[in-house]
Amino acid sequence: MQKRKLGKSNLQVSAIGLGCMGMSFSYGPPKDKQEMTSLLRAAVERGITFFDTAEVYGPFLNEELVGEALAPFRGQVVIATKFGFDLSGSDNRPGAAGLNSQPNHIKQAVEGSLKRLKVETIDLLYQHRVDPNVPIEDVAGAVKELIQEGNVKHFGLSEAGAKTIRRAHAVQPVTALQSEYSLWTRTPEKEVIPTLEELGIGFVPYSPLGKGFLTGKMDENTTFDSSDFRSSLPRFTQEALRANQALIKLLGSIAERKKATPAQIALAWLLAQKPWIVPIPGTTKLNRLEENIGAAALELTPDDLRDIDSAASKIKVEGARYPERLEKMTGL
Repeated sequence: MQKRKLGKSNLQVSAIGLGCMGMSFSYGPPKDKQEMTSLLRAAVERGITFFDTAEVYGPFLNEELVGEALAPFRGQVVIATKFGFDLSGSDNRPGAAGLNSQPNHIKQAVEGSLKRLKVETIDLLYQHRVDPNVPIEDVAGAVKELIQEGNVKHFGLSEAGAKTIRRAHAVQPVTALQSEYSLWTRTPEKEVIPTLEELGIGFVPYSPLGKGFLTGKMDENTTFDSSDFRSSLPRFTQEALRANQALIKLLGSIAERKKATPAQIALAWLLAQKPWIVPIPGTTKLNRLEENIGAAALELTPDDLRDIDSAASKIKVEGARYPERLEKMTGL
C-alpha cells in the first residue's frame, strides 16, 4: 500500500485508511467484537496504517474496540479520534448529543480517549463538529496545550468551513480536515479544498462511498432498519435512491472499462484529485476491505478523469445529505 502525507505535517499514513464507526454505531447494532478485532488486524496485515474512530461512536465502544484490537501494533499505526459532543445525556442516536468544545471538556474527553485507546499520545485529534458557542481560537488553544503536554500529536477539524479553518490554523497548525467528500458530495471543492492547498493541510474524506450507495449495491427497493441512521437521511429515500442511479451507471461503465468495481472507481477518483487526500471508507466485511484496498493500485488516466467529470457534471444529485438539524452542524 502506498503512503501519503497529510499536508505539510509529515504525518504519513496509508493512501486509504479505515473508518471504524460502523463496527459499533450508526449502521444497526454493534457488530461482534471478535469479528471486528480480526478485521482491524487484517487491515494492518494488508498495509492499512490509518484508523478513524471517535468517542461518540457507541458512545465509547468504538474507541475501546480499536484500542484493544490495535494494541499489538503500537508505533506502526496512526489512530485518529474526535471530541466535541456532550455525552452526559442518555440519547445516543447519531447527532442527538449536543455540542461541547469548551476547553475543560476537551481535556476530559482526551483523558477518556487515551485510556480507551490504550495509548500515551493521540496521533490525530479532530474537533468533531464546529461548536458555535466556543470561539475556534479557544478550541485550537486547548489542543495546542494538549500537544505541548505530549497528550496529542496532531490537530484536526471535521466539517469546518474555510473561515474556521483559517482561524484555527493561525493558533495551532491544522494537520487534517475530515469532511464528507465523494462523487455525490462535492461541496468542499468550492472553498475548502483551495484553502487546504494554500495552508498545506491534508484532507480525509469520510463516506467516500456515499454511505454505501456508490458501491452500486443499492436501488430504490433497498430499505433500512430504524437502527440504521440512513433511514433518516433525505438522500436514502426511495425517490432519491431511484433518481441517483445515474451516478451508479456512470461508475459502472468506467469500472467495466478498468476491470474494477464501482466502489474502486469512486475511491480512485478521490485519490486522483490531490496527492494529500486520504479517504477512509468504512466496512465490517473482509471482502469489502480488500476491494477498497484494491482501489489504491488503480490508476485513472487524465482521459478517465475527464470522462467522469464530464458525465458527473450532467447528473443532479437528489436529496440533502442530512436532515436540517444535522446540516446546521456542518461548515462555517
